[in-house]
Amino acid sequence: MTLIHDTRYLFMRSLKKLIRNPILLFFSLFQPIIFLLLFTQLFSKFASIPDFPAESYLAFATPGILLQNAFSSALQSGTSIVDDIDSGYLHKMLVTPVSRSAILLGRLTSDAFRVTIQSLIILGLAYLLGTSPVTGIGGLLLILATIAFFGLAWSGISLAIGLRTKNSESVFGIGAFLTFPLLFMSTALTPFAFMPEWIQNVSNFNPISYTVNAVRALMLNGYEWNTIIAAYAVIGLIAVLTLGATLHLFRKVIN
Repeated sequence: MTLIHDTRYLFMRSLKKLIRNPILLFFSLFQPIIFLLLFTQLFSKFASIPDFPAESYLAFATPGILLQNAFSSALQSGTSIVDDIDSGYLHKMLVTPVSRSAILLGRLTSDAFRVTIQSLIILGLAYLLGTSPVTGIGGLLLILATIAFFGLAWSGISLAIGLRTKNSESVFGIGAFLTFPLLFMSTALTPFAFMPEWIQNVSNFNPISYTVNAVRALMLNGYEWNTIIAAYAVIGLIAVLTLGATLHLFRKVIN
């Protein structure tokens, strides 16, 4: 019960911290809208190219925007843990009876909640613009779960960088260096058939492609379970590696 209570307390603390920061709250809520409108308007004519795999670029790109947003939210995890270290808040937590595991769990659950809300905003706007999952409510829930799981796995990278460097600029710099090339060398924003051959080779082993292909299948085609299971297997492997590294570095920080 102590773990659950402490996790809930730290979860609420993270949300209150977000709400009390109007600039961060603004970007958390409106950044997904900006990205969706920007990319879908900028590349809307892609859908007129022969053999384009969707009826509109909006329908094609929405899964990629969901993943891109999860990236951006994950980077905030690392900067937040650095802020807690610099402000002395983490030290204050360590001298209280609060569960050590709850410190990380509270952070991760608040991140997953934020990503879920942002994903709902993106999907809600996409619906207003004319596209929605062909799999209905069940598919929508599975999309949200997939994006939240992906966000948790990628938060592990951000947290590990933050705990290792204890520097916010390093979190953003290293995180962006690792994630954005992977995003643009995946099927998130460009159909596989339209890529140069060498990028296709990268995309075949790119974890983002596995995830976005599963979400896109739920949006456009239906329950393609082989694609969905492959995505969860890849995300699960990333989660084990990144959250394992985070736990190891966290233990070094608190000891």
